[in-house]
Amino acid sequence: MRLPKLLSPAAPALACALTLTGCFSASTSGTAEGPDGKRIRVAMMNPPRSGLSPLTDDAFKLSRWSTAETLTTLDKEGDAKPSLATAWQRTGERTWTFTLRKGVTFHDGTALTAEAVERSLTRAATASPKPRILDGVAFKAEAKGGAVVVTTGKADPLVPQRVSSPQLSILAAKAYRDKTVDPIGAGTGAFVLKRADGTSSATLDRNEQYWGGRARAAGIDVTFVPDGAARAAALRSGDADIVEAIPVSQASLLEEDQITEVPMPRTNTLYLNTGKGVFKDAGQRAAARAAIDAKALVKGVYEGRADVAEGLLGPALPWAAEQRAGRTGAAKPAKPSEQTITIGTFTDRAELPEVAATLQQQLQDAGFTVKLDVREYANIEADALAGKFDAFVLSRATVIDSGDPTAYLRSDFASDGSFNLPQLADTAVDKAVRTAEEAPAGQTRRTAVLHAETAVLNTDAAVPMLHERVIQGDATHVVGSAKDPRERELITLGTYVT
Repeated sequence: MRLPKLLSPAAPALACALTLTGCFSASTSGTAEGPDGKRIRVAMMNPPRSGLSPLTDDAFKLSRWSTAETLTTLDKEGDAKPSLATAWQRTGERTWTFTLRKGVTFHDGTALTAEAVERSLTRAATASPKPRILDGVAFKAEAKGGAVVVTTGKADPLVPQRVSSPQLSILAAKAYRDKTVDPIGAGTGAFVLKRADGTSSATLDRNEQYWGGRARAAGIDVTFVPDGAARAAALRSGDADIVEAIPVSQASLLEEDQITEVPMPRTNTLYLNTGKGVFKDAGQRAAARAAIDAKALVKGVYEGRADVAEGLLGPALPWAAEQRAGRTGAAKPAKPSEQTITIGTFTDRAELPEVAATLQQQLQDAGFTVKLDVREYANIEADALAGKFDAFVLSRATVIDSGDPTAYLRSDFASDGSFNLPQLADTAVDKAVRTAEEAPAGQTRRTAVLHAETAVLNTDAAVPMLHERVIQGDATHVVGSAKDPRERELITLGTYVT
């Protein structure tokens, strides 16, 4: 039976959905003319969580606004291509040397130098916690003869891809004050971040001195709208030009030429707590896995706009499906425990509360007793990382950092992973992840990645349910917005509104 759509309990979000115009700042209430181009109004899903620090996931906002840049970027295959670095070569077993682009200036007018790159990369490498891309990686950057030499603790074939992560953005010296990193006016990109109003909005102007050429748009006006219905309403009413992450429930209310579905390297997963409680027992984890009907979730919650998961890695990585061998040693399901289990999730992604409610029903039908704990992500993350839930429903990106899944596998499933929600400590998983990290790029590495995936699946610490497709909303007068599976690009040099 189809469950009713769940509404976000947040009063501000509901008010925003009902009185949409009030959610947008005065600077974004109309499409203002620039000297030779219009400003682009963007409604984004998640507000900043750390003051737009590039050392956190806020870095992907800076990247999507084309304001902060990295040494390299990635092509569609996940291979590194030039950005602030024009060339690189492996100069030792553990060293890579990067040649910097000449004539680049930061938004404050200072020059891009090897010393500036060293400062930014060193700040990331010594941060606590480290950016996810450097999780478990010994990483040192040094300016030498106008170039930058990166040295790793052990041989790392993915350094060129690793430094493409938005979390390793290169910023001017002014960004680094005390323990904080402030990106306002400190990037090198096509747009200058002029103002960030907490969790409500951000304003960017075109960088007239950009090394890559002149952007078509005069600027970007960003409003953060966590409520999915409000974001969709912004597109329908004309209050936004580009809308990030349209909820599945809202897609049918928009015109077909206003939405684009993009298969994402993002997996909707049920993480099971292996450290304590009911799911410390492998048989109970297997029973939970056996009780889940992923097809019903795709059909009932996502209205067919998702793909049933066969593993942790989905159709955005076609080689995974082609080479996957499947699990080999998972435990057999036990009789479900009578002890009550708590499933946590968050409201920021509109479908997740309904996914949790559907899982609650499926697990109860199998014999479990289940209660839900649903909050905003900012109010639930700490408890999830501390292992305070028996299970947690998460929509998790798998390759956003380096274009390679090993960073995700380490952070989520290695014993020392920084995002180890299932509290997993499994020697076979740790060994398989290390092997994948050490493998050379190409077929050998892909095979090792899939072996690590199998090792994780064999523990039933994570039950992959479905792979999401992001639904991006563009007004019909928008030209050239990026539809990026990795969620790194959105507004580019060629994006504009007519």
